[in-house]
Amino acid sequence: MTNPNMSNHSIIRPKDIRPAPAEIEYKGMKFLITDRPSDQTIQYYIAELKKHNVQMVVRVCEPTYSVDELKKENIDVTDLAYDDGTSPPNEVIEEWFEVLKTRFKEKPEACIAVHCVAGLGRAPVLVALALIELGMKYEDAVELIRQ
Repeated sequence: MTNPNMSNHSIIRPKDIRPAPAEIEYKGMKFLITDRPSDQTIQYYIAELKKHNVQMVVRVCEPTYSVDELKKENIDVTDLAYDDGTSPPNEVIEEWFEVLKTRFKEKPEACIAVHCVAGLGRAPVLVALALIELGMKYEDAVELIRQ
């Protein structure tokens, strides 16, 4: 039976809970893991990106928003989508490492934002791969991201 004092809007379902953006820094490289914005929330997303000096966004999920507002702010967008619940294909991993080499060579102080739908699966996996490539033990990379 439903509580008449509660509206449907006050019920929080697990799928509605998304983590706050998480900045990860290791050996001078900075990453921001987020959930995906929408056209309605893009201005809030841009404000968050600017707080972290993000100059590139990597989408690892299907596009659901226009990148025009990001481009107006000189924030590049790269698509490296792969299926949720799977490991990234080798082509995605190779392109991800190439993006990192190029970006951090050009702008070592910059932060790269990575997002999937909720910021809980595909985006953290790519950041973990980067940390491991930089020499971090995989257990430590996972633990750092979970924190």
